[in-house]
Amino acid sequence: MITLDNISRSYSDEVTIGPVDLEIPAGGMTALVGPNGAGKSTLLTMIGRLQKPNTGTITVGGLDVDSAPSGEVAKRLSILRQENHFVTRLTVRQLVGFGRYPYSHGRLTVEDEGYITEAIDFLNLAELENRFLDQLSGGQRQRAYVAMVLAQNTEYVLLDEPLNNLDMKHAVQMMKQLRRACDELGRTVVIVLHDVNFAARYADHICAMNDGRVTIFGTPEEVIRDEVLTDIFGTPVKVLQTEDGPLASYF
Repeated sequence: MITLDNISRSYSDEVTIGPVDLEIPAGGMTALVGPNGAGKSTLLTMIGRLQKPNTGTITVGGLDVDSAPSGEVAKRLSILRQENHFVTRLTVRQLVGFGRYPYSHGRLTVEDEGYITEAIDFLNLAELENRFLDQLSGGQRQRAYVAMVLAQNTEYVLLDEPLNNLDMKHAVQMMKQLRRACDELGRTVVIVLHDVNFAARYADHICAMNDGRVTIFGTPEEVIRDEVLTDIFGTPVKVLQTEDGPLASYF
């Protein structure tokens, strides 16, 4: 479980995140949704210890991420931010190998190589593993970054808008693969999404945010409702009930 207790962060008098009190269950996928500037990415990076909250505590699987040693945190959770810029020329396999650094510290073992291969195969990157990143499409690079995070082999995986640079077909494929990571690998995935319909289709829980606060946390059926989404996004939303679950339309 991920627990946030009285978490807040202030950038100015006008921009404040929190206070947030939230419990994200272990197992399955939790999606963070909301309009631009709602605080989704900031909340995710605080959970991943890339930003420090001004108040409160965050525990991941019982580990206090602020006070625990970095090596212990890196074996408990992995995080992929929106901005990924590697200045050196790397192959896909070399990039994915960085996910093993908390264990190998740069000296890859046979066990590390096994996790790297597993992550590459899981994201269907085997044919590209010896290609350089600058030879790939944006979508292929995005899959390689997600493979790097999965190779870290942490129970908790934090992803900030991993569907960036992906067309509809590949976005669907990515969500299916992340769903498999939850169901087959036992990972707990916390993902920032812009598309609430992807959240409705693939997530077990949805955390909707607005103005730096959690508006509602619940199942897709509890969150993907006309009045809830209309209030969060500030535009009329109509939710249709389909065989695959709720589907939101904006107008």
